[in-house]
Amino acid sequence: MASVELKQVRKSFGSTQVVHGVDISIADGEFVVLVGPSGCGKSTLLRMIAGLEEISAGEIRIGDRVVNDVPPKQRDIAMVFQNYALYPHMKVFDNMAFSMKLAGRSSEEMRQRVDKAAQILGLSDYLDRYPRQLSGGQRQRVAMGRAIVRDPQVFLFDEPLSNLDAKLRVQMRTEIKELHQRLKTTSIYVTHDQIEAMTMADTIVVMNGGRVEQIGTPLDLYDQPANLFVAGFIGSPAMNFLPGRIVTGASGRGIQIAEGCVIPAPGSGGARDREVILGVRPEHFNIGESCVEVRVIVVEPTGADTQVFCKLAGHNVSAISRERHTFRPGDTISLKPFEGKTYLFDPESGARIA
Repeated sequence: MASVELKQVRKSFGSTQVVHGVDISIADGEFVVLVGPSGCGKSTLLRMIAGLEEISAGEIRIGDRVVNDVPPKQRDIAMVFQNYALYPHMKVFDNMAFSMKLAGRSSEEMRQRVDKAAQILGLSDYLDRYPRQLSGGQRQRVAMGRAIVRDPQVFLFDEPLSNLDAKLRVQMRTEIKELHQRLKTTSIYVTHDQIEAMTMADTIVVMNGGRVEQIGTPLDLYDQPANLFVAGFIGSPAMNFLPGRIVTGASGRGIQIAEGCVIPAPGSGGARDREVILGVRPEHFNIGESCVEVRVIVVEPTGADTQVFCKLAGHNVSAISRERHTFRPGDTISLKPFEGKTYLFDPESGARIA
């Protein structure tokens, strides 16, 4: 196992810069998730750590060694790809043992390592099958097993669950997290799915446009987003954003969304009479408590809870309730944000106002 450190890492394709001076420190044994929308640079960053892409500037360190010019096979990393990358003409055992065979390991060592990995991953009964005889989840386990037998310093996961159906993705998330808890190998995982990031990571790195927007634990990013992008990306459904102005009235300080529509904003500090963007998560509304009135547009019952899409002063707002409601489109209902659960952002910079 080893730590991984990136210092001012940049990547350009011709005159187009796609990664802009990224600094990340990953502790030995940590599970870090790089998350962001398509094209944000997270997979490019992972490929640079693996040595599959050259860096344009900066430094990548694995353990005590700078690996900028070290070829991939000498970096002591193992990568799990999105498309499994299994050899279709080889049985599961041979797929898992292939890297050791190339390295000239003995038959006995290959058997011991493959058997141990297969036992961990529940593949012991499938070692004599071909990939075509396996389900998608089993193939992904084989791909992980092939990485485990190498006993690397670092695991790299490049969106390994995106080809699986929804139910299997949930199952595999749990299995990968359990595997990490057992092996304690430093792991870097790339995904565009923020639910995967929230449920699996020790630390999340949120990327956008080739830059790091914020680094923190899942709950830190959820509770204390640094800016509009992080606030809108972390959390599902996404946070509501309402443009308004800080005002002071008889009931105290609040955010005026429209004439006669003021939402309390206890976190507005000493600022007054300025434009802001108010953020409220859908799960942080009390439905039925009087504060502001909204018009129901769509109701989506999911069983455990109900999501209500509304219009507030011309703006789209969503709210979630664990209660059973009989709202219909066109109804007028009342919403009230939980006390202390609203956020203020600067409209120009997007930064959160503390």
